[in-house]
Amino acid sequence: MQREPNLLLRHLVAEAAFSHKGLARRLNDLGAARGLMGLRYDHSSVLRWMAGQQPRDPVPTLLAEIFALKLGRPVTSEDLGMAGGATPLDLGQEFTHSWQEGVETVTALWRADMERRRFLLDSAFAVGAGSAGALRWLTFPLEGKPEVSGVRKVGAPDIAAIREVTRSFGELDNRFGGGRVRSAVVKYLDSAVAPLLKEGSYGEATGRALASAAAEVTRLAGWMAYDLEQHGLAQRHLIQALSLARGAGDHGFGGEILAGMAHQAIYIGQPRHALDLARAAQLSARRAQVPSLLAEAYVLEAHAHAALSDGASCALALHEADLAFDRRRPDEEPEWIRYFDEAYLAAKYAHCFRDLGDGPQAVRYARRSLDMDGRFVRGRMFNLSLLASAHALCGDVEEACQVGTSALDLAVGLQSVRTRSYVADLRKRLEPLSREPAVAVLVRRSRELAPAA
Repeated sequence: MQREPNLLLRHLVAEAAFSHKGLARRLNDLGAARGLMGLRYDHSSVLRWMAGQQPRDPVPTLLAEIFALKLGRPVTSEDLGMAGGATPLDLGQEFTHSWQEGVETVTALWRADMERRRFLLDSAFAVGAGSAGALRWLTFPLEGKPEVSGVRKVGAPDIAAIREVTRSFGELDNRFGGGRVRSAVVKYLDSAVAPLLKEGSYGEATGRALASAAAEVTRLAGWMAYDLEQHGLAQRHLIQALSLARGAGDHGFGGEILAGMAHQAIYIGQPRHALDLARAAQLSARRAQVPSLLAEAYVLEAHAHAALSDGASCALALHEADLAFDRRRPDEEPEWIRYFDEAYLAAKYAHCFRDLGDGPQAVRYARRSLDMDGRFVRGRMFNLSLLASAHALCGDVEEACQVGTSALDLAVGLQSVRTRSYVADLRKRLEPLSREPAVAVLVRRSRELAPAA
């Protein structure tokens, strides 16, 4: 079927005196300013739109802003002859004020994610959004109770089902990486959880339990996006999981989400932002009286200090982590923190010492980290990589190669971008020793798993 030409867009292009190439350049530049780094439109794209092709979001919204600025009057996507534009580009970045607003936001995020909307996939990590979310978590009261009078009664079996599905997806994530199952998680959120939140019938007590369960699976979707290094998308899910935890009145799980946000911030090279998030997690852990969470928050603070080469502050935070860890009661703490054991703590210690350049201490703690639950395959790959890099820091060639080979063996079966990044990082740390034949072989193999960018 032949498309009708878009006469409205043609007239506006002529009125604004834009060249096709100039309009495309403005579109790409504005997208980059909004944190959308993947826009690559050119003059041919503009010609196709003028011929009647409908672009995907966020193009209509961005074009409307460009024309409004040029012409000095409001311009909508409808004025451009384009559908769409109704979805805000900052969807999911705001920690909302009320329960109802939060439900509308998080379900819209799930739907846009399931549809693989480009503005989400291309979105960048926004420090301001994370900081605002943490501040609102700590200071804003919930406006409105988590209750809805809908068409379907929500009960304990519905909530138990969400928790069981979350547990199953989490195990698959740990064994095979986020890339294997994330699309199924997002589809489940949109098709099964969203109708309960929006159309269900539940009172405050059930609503809090539903919000808690929804927060856990939303956090998982964010963590999987982080594992795929889709950092802007991951951040949006984590902020909305935090909002759901507020609806549940769950200070402990909110702190766990903040700790995950700190973990991501360290990974992407934002240690100062990670300090803020880790300290916010500490406040939540104290409110909830969960010692393991407090230990996790302190060890994340320590890691951020290590990334900033502040050894003294790192040591103080590690001491606080030890004190909190000694007070933990594993059998009495929430299930979502059960993974945080001596092996996990040791791994974070090893990261700190490696980043501070203390090879022997990094080796000591990285070895301890391997005494871990065998179900965490991806985590074991990370810890093996950590130990290999610590051996390399010490100049222990044979040990670095032996452990590094084990790490690469595990990496083969993982669909995880972070895993490939760990492989690339290990290669970088081994390259100073690459005159050794065994190191050269390992470096070549690492390039097969994680080619240089």
